[in-house]
Amino acid sequence: MAHHSLSLSSSGQDIELEQLRSRLTRTVLRHAPEDGIEESTLSGLHLGRANTPTQCTSAIYEPCLCVIVQGSKTIWLGDREIVYGPLSYLVSSVHLPVLGQVNVASPGEPFLSIRLDVDSQEVADLVFELGEAVSDEDQCPEINCGLCMAPIDTAMLDATTRLVELLDKPADTPIMAPLIRREILYRALIGEMGARMRKFAAADSQSHRVSKVIALLKDRYTQPLRVRDLADQVNMSESSLFHSFKQVTRMSPLQFQKKLRLHEARRLMLSEGLEAATASYRVGYESPSQFSREYSRMFGAPPRAHVQSLLSGEGVGAPA
Repeated sequence: MAHHSLSLSSSGQDIELEQLRSRLTRTVLRHAPEDGIEESTLSGLHLGRANTPTQCTSAIYEPCLCVIVQGSKTIWLGDREIVYGPLSYLVSSVHLPVLGQVNVASPGEPFLSIRLDVDSQEVADLVFELGEAVSDEDQCPEINCGLCMAPIDTAMLDATTRLVELLDKPADTPIMAPLIRREILYRALIGEMGARMRKFAAADSQSHRVSKVIALLKDRYTQPLRVRDLADQVNMSESSLFHSFKQVTRMSPLQFQKKLRLHEARRLMLSEGLEAATASYRVGYESPSQFSREYSRMFGAPPRAHVQSLLSGEGVGAPA
């Protein structure tokens, strides 16, 4: 299993970064008083809190940028493990099924996180405007993982702090929020992970073709999977698509589709009260028994028992 981790010793932390983090911590604590993920009054901004370490839970990451304010978390994407904590940020460039677990959290110092949803078109527009201002594309592999992490710098943390502080300044929000969101994306695009993000936005890149396939699978997850049809739609060979898809998502197209189906089935059982068999047919399974086996492997319990535990609050997932 590939392992990636990031740690910053307190002795080496920049004073300004730590001051910004302290400001941000106080604001997040006020606006996320309970365990779980809180959708803030700012569109696309979510605050996460956990007072204790969590169990490993399954989730779907939409394109987003996540910042850990306090505590630490491990994310698994296929065979890739990412451990990240304060003063680091994570970018998901595409729609990805992941596993996540909060490692460090306590009532006195809860795990705190920020997730900012990212509009792929907004990224593409910014990349177009940047043009030749960035020229490190050759240093970035043509295909890379859709989930990556980097240390946060003062400029990005300052922008993130100002965005979250708008929760206390509702009168400023309509004008300032779009500007600061754009600044955060700009900082990411010119930062350490910028070349990777720009590859996903470049229409002629393999990364962008894979992102289009992911969008197709997201729309057609109930249908039988035909890799040849997907490859034809993005002008790739089957073998090239399979190889590139696995590099981006760390799983095969079939494994990816299965995770999408199981997540949607869980949502249907939770939000619409469907029975397991009905949900399994709705998401494309032909055999409820196969669905039950695969659901149990992914979520750690049979469908009915797992949904009941979630409804009773015993299976609350780890915040992003």
